[in-house]
Amino acid sequence: MKTNEKTNSEIIDKNNLSTEIYDKSDDVNTKFETIKGLTEDVVHQISKYKNEPDWMLNLRLKSLKIFKELKMPIWGPDLENLDLTKITYFNDPETTPAKSWDDVPENIRRTFDALGIPEAEKKALAGVGAQFDSSTVYHHLEKELEDKGVIFMDMDEAVKKHPEIIKKNFMKQCIAPNLHKFAALHGAVWSGGTFIYIPKNVKLDQPLQAYFRMNKAGFGQFEHTLIILEENASLHYVEGCSAPKYNENSLHAGGVEIIVHKNATMRYSSVENWSKNTYNLNTKRSIVYENASMEWVSGNMGSKKTMLYPATILVGEHSSSTHIGVAYASKDQEQDTGAKVYHMAPNTTSIIKNKSISREGGITNYRGIVKISKNAKNSSSAVDCDALMLDNKSQSNTYPTMDIQNKNVTVAHEARVGKISDEQIFYLQSRGISEEHAMQMIVNGFMEPLVKELPLEYASEMNKLIELDMEGKLG
Repeated sequence: MKTNEKTNSEIIDKNNLSTEIYDKSDDVNTKFETIKGLTEDVVHQISKYKNEPDWMLNLRLKSLKIFKELKMPIWGPDLENLDLTKITYFNDPETTPAKSWDDVPENIRRTFDALGIPEAEKKALAGVGAQFDSSTVYHHLEKELEDKGVIFMDMDEAVKKHPEIIKKNFMKQCIAPNLHKFAALHGAVWSGGTFIYIPKNVKLDQPLQAYFRMNKAGFGQFEHTLIILEENASLHYVEGCSAPKYNENSLHAGGVEIIVHKNATMRYSSVENWSKNTYNLNTKRSIVYENASMEWVSGNMGSKKTMLYPATILVGEHSSSTHIGVAYASKDQEQDTGAKVYHMAPNTTSIIKNKSISREGGITNYRGIVKISKNAKNSSSAVDCDALMLDNKSQSNTYPTMDIQNKNVTVAHEARVGKISDEQIFYLQSRGISEEHAMQMIVNGFMEPLVKELPLEYASEMNKLIELDMEGKLG
């Protein structure tokens, strides 16, 4: 895989347009200034290049103003070495979204072939989207679903084709630009991503999938995902992310907004395997209405530092949420992950299950919030955190916050931190198993209850990546 990634990176870098952005709306030979660093002119260039309506440009400029006013987070991992002036904020592979993999440029298609995305689509997916750096290069939805009114398209395209619904929901209900500094940054420079709309009473039997590939050194990817489920609809959405390793720091600050209306059911699964020089500062939030349910299943493997806490706001009576998270930190990695649930209505339910593994000095942190408002009587929440350290150099920490404003509720929190004992290793070795394989067996057994909740291909990928890292083959 390393050989393929290096080859693909060399191919893409040879043809990249990160320093010369062309204005498609005018003369294709008109060169824009380098889109590196963040200024108001950069925001104007991105919006002009995409030929966006004025309201979206205004949202970008408002977000930029907020970004400049807000301070860097002072909690969580240290972000001191993240120099935002050296990040390239837009890089277009100069291709329009294709509906057939054969129409995707060969040098880009090879990357997704190596990742197995086209093959996965053939097996058990109702639709697939693929983004390369700042732009979507492939999008396809089964015609049967299109006929039912399902919308699954590139976010940039959705802004133009569905302006009313996008303007009403984009960074309005779930993620506001003033939520935190990187939400504001996302609002200013977002590019690409996915828009999904599931009409009333439409239930998808197969998942929709999107895969985001960041392939340029010193790059920032800011895809935006907006998912809307109408009443009594259901969807399973699967998302994967990856990047090759370079010598420069990269930044991922995507945004995910999910709106789940009455009696609807939503499942969002993701595995993020960014390279170990990437800062993964993603924001994911959902709003859940009456008798609807939201499930987050998250696997976090790569990145230098991650700050990721999917949030659910339960605004409808009898609404519910489940958060299942797996984090793995090795040498020079810090995974600061968790979940946030806000109970705003009576009879709401939430479950948070989080597992983490740290080795070779890696750091894993669980950081979560459960808030039960004074209106949320008869609500319940259960939080279960389980951490495993593989050596004496690693760290695992838990930072739970419980804000309970109603006495007629049930809340439970459990946290456990353990270390692989010499007795466990000795027992397995006495059965003819090598020390290396014994460690892997213990790790797989520890992760299995949560990894099994991931889609099969993603669970296999995560197990394989952990195995390779433990064998020292990931670099």
